[in-house]
Amino acid sequence: MPRALRSVMLAAIAALLPALAQAQTQTWPTRPVTMVVPFAAGGPMDTVGRIPQSRLSEALAQQVVIENVGGAGGMTGAARVAKAAPDGYQFVLGNVGTQAVSQSIVKHPLYDAVTDFTPVALVADLSLVLVARKDLPAANLQEFIAYVKANQDRVQFASAGAGSATHLGCALLNAIIGVKVTHVPYRGGAPAMQDLVAGRVDYLCVDTPVAIPQIESGTIKAIAILTRARSASLPQLASAHEQGLINFEASNWAALFLPKGTPAPIVDKLAAASSAALDSPDVQKRFKDNGIDVAAPDRRSPAYLSKFLADEITKWAGALKAAGISPE
Repeated sequence: MPRALRSVMLAAIAALLPALAQAQTQTWPTRPVTMVVPFAAGGPMDTVGRIPQSRLSEALAQQVVIENVGGAGGMTGAARVAKAAPDGYQFVLGNVGTQAVSQSIVKHPLYDAVTDFTPVALVADLSLVLVARKDLPAANLQEFIAYVKANQDRVQFASAGAGSATHLGCALLNAIIGVKVTHVPYRGGAPAMQDLVAGRVDYLCVDTPVAIPQIESGTIKAIAILTRARSASLPQLASAHEQGLINFEASNWAALFLPKGTPAPIVDKLAAASSAALDSPDVQKRFKDNGIDVAAPDRRSPAYLSKFLADEITKWAGALKAAGISPE
């Protein structure tokens, strides 16, 4: 092929590329998309992801496949999405641990939560609850504190992994009550709960969707809701604030994030589809039945999530520093 003709053809192809990319963006998605849940199946984030899954598939007119990628307090799965192609076919259901706390509580985070992701939409808020093995000799928070202080050299607390929301909740609690307790990290809230039920660990600060079935069945003991006010899903359980830890609060949230550089039309389309799924009456009922609060409509935009995330990173960095919690 003559060099001049080859140059003309290459120039023509280069000129077409932006148009082709724009066309692909406008027709997205043309095949199934993957929601990475960065924790083990059966945990609270898995529940948050699976409840709206079918409605989200309907809104996108393509199947949404959930893939559980646990490890490192959720950072392993989140990191996979951070490094994925920015074409909209992989997004992560992140939470306060993976996107905010990890930036301060881990010495070497696997990503920068602000620069390596594109915020899409806040999905839900979840309360954390302090629960203990059923035979732990404490009926309320003050008795729990007394027991842990007297036995801190042999007591262990579980979490869904270093940097996870469950780690944050108990780490803050331990710092406030002045104890040093061995931390036992797991690959998700569900396996941590399994060992608590079996009595292999002593306590856990976990999301209500995981705690409620075990509390109701009597396999674990509920000590306190770790929010300032009581939870609508566990109205009989007094909050930590009510039980003497004034203004103590540790909670979780869930939100969708795409890789950095994802085109705005894809971001906006996924945000709109997510909001439509959350507005479905059956999704709202199932969230409520599981003790999950659906994010209000005015909190579901990419712009809101971007500011919210920045505020959360700052808030928890300050809280961890004030509590004297060093990166692990």
